[in-house]
Amino acid sequence: MMNPFGSITLLTLIPLVGGLVVAALPAGQKTLARRLGLGVSLLALAVAGALWSGFDRDSTALQYVERRAWVPTLAVEYFVGVDGMGLLMVMLAALLVPLALLVSWRIEERVPLYFALVLWLEAGLFGAFTALNFFHWFLFWELSLIPAFFLVRLWGGPDRGSAATQFFIYTMAGSVGLLLAFLALFLATGKFDFLELADLGRTHQTAALLHAHLGWSGMSADALAQAVFFGAFLGFAVKVPVLPFHTWLPSTYAAAPTGTTMLLTGALSKMGVYGFLRILLPIFPDQMRAWETPLLGLAVLTIVCSAAAAFAQRDVKRMLAYSSVNHLGYCLLGMFAALRVTGEEARWAVEKAAALNGVLLQMFNHGLTAAMLFGFVALIERRAGGLRGLDDFGGLRKPAPVLAGLMGVAAFGSLGLPGLNGFVGEFLIFKGTFALAPWVAALSTAGLLITAVFLLTFLERVFHGPLPARWAAFPDLSRAEIWMVAPATALMFVLGIYPQLVIGVIHRTVLLWVERLGPC
Repeated sequence: MMNPFGSITLLTLIPLVGGLVVAALPAGQKTLARRLGLGVSLLALAVAGALWSGFDRDSTALQYVERRAWVPTLAVEYFVGVDGMGLLMVMLAALLVPLALLVSWRIEERVPLYFALVLWLEAGLFGAFTALNFFHWFLFWELSLIPAFFLVRLWGGPDRGSAATQFFIYTMAGSVGLLLAFLALFLATGKFDFLELADLGRTHQTAALLHAHLGWSGMSADALAQAVFFGAFLGFAVKVPVLPFHTWLPSTYAAAPTGTTMLLTGALSKMGVYGFLRILLPIFPDQMRAWETPLLGLAVLTIVCSAAAAFAQRDVKRMLAYSSVNHLGYCLLGMFAALRVTGEEARWAVEKAAALNGVLLQMFNHGLTAAMLFGFVALIERRAGGLRGLDDFGGLRKPAPVLAGLMGVAAFGSLGLPGLNGFVGEFLIFKGTFALAPWVAALSTAGLLITAVFLLTFLERVFHGPLPARWAAFPDLSRAEIWMVAPATALMFVLGIYPQLVIGVIHRTVLLWVERLGPC
């Protein structure tokens, strides 16, 4: 669908320009900065909602496409558009940013700059989820990292300096790998267009072109293609993150202001999985299949080891940080399982479609539930003077039953309780993976068990048991806070009962992926 009105450009410009306006406000205009920042984010949400409403669910073609020559001699175009996955990620970002701004409402230092950086981060997310030319996409990929760094560095907790530095080093290392990989692809193919590069990957031409134009003495075409693949893999593996590239995440999530942590876990981490699906899988299918067994092993390690690490934590934000890695591991599991070489029977296509539908559902659902859990932690911290340890509380259900109930909904959604949003995605991932890679799926179920243990332990330690005297007057949620979290909580129930709301948008995209992957 061509887009003469520039809807995607408008969507991206709203937070970009809005951030400039907010940043230009005097430091003393705190209330105006908050209200203007929230208003801009709600306007972006309205535009994203219009895109969602107008999306043709029966089409496999890219929609809302805008394509203009930019630097023709370098094959650089302004090329944007969305399929079901792109639209889903745009909607996720648009939903989370207003919520993160509301959670950050009481920030008092450099308020205009804080709200401007969040809006610029949103613009980076929109650009990265809609760009289809590497040069254009890479600009927005980096744009999303810069505001995140400053949000952690300027407003974070006691360890913010080291956490921000670690975040910057890891993400820049990944970005360098991506840049080098795509420069190699450009020198070999003369293309930056993701769709054209995917066509070369699907027709098995990538390795031969790399060898013909960049061949090094004694290095085979397959070895060269794998080296380029690993450069790109590094960038996305750090972003997800995949074990062992995860060590930046717990300290960054724990040190960041909670509104920023909500965006890091809810939206930025999805950029890594998005990159796997949009870029690595279509452009390097042969290389991914060659490393399928080690990749599945990394997925299992990411699921099980991060769940075990979460169980060992006593700081609630660090526990939820490791839990985030665990849940994204399920996305990797379903994606890598869909690479399996199978027969041509229709049942294999069904299982791959189930796994990939589950991956996209998990991306959205985890973004929602993880952001909500961190938001509730912020509400507890605010009432407890900054305390957030498992052993700092107990019995809070008595003075704060609404807080306990609503946070329990988010926790059980994260756990995958039937009837809530987290269940359907995990079920589809395991349904497809058990058929395609049964032993891998069986090993990964240990992560489900450990997740249940540490989340139930968290709820028991914080909300149940004897109530310490110091928390006897612990405030429950105010009416304004209830209204703040109610829409996301309602969405958890809606998606748990009617997942077709999302599946209807993504299913045609998934079927196209399965067709292009083929049986081998």
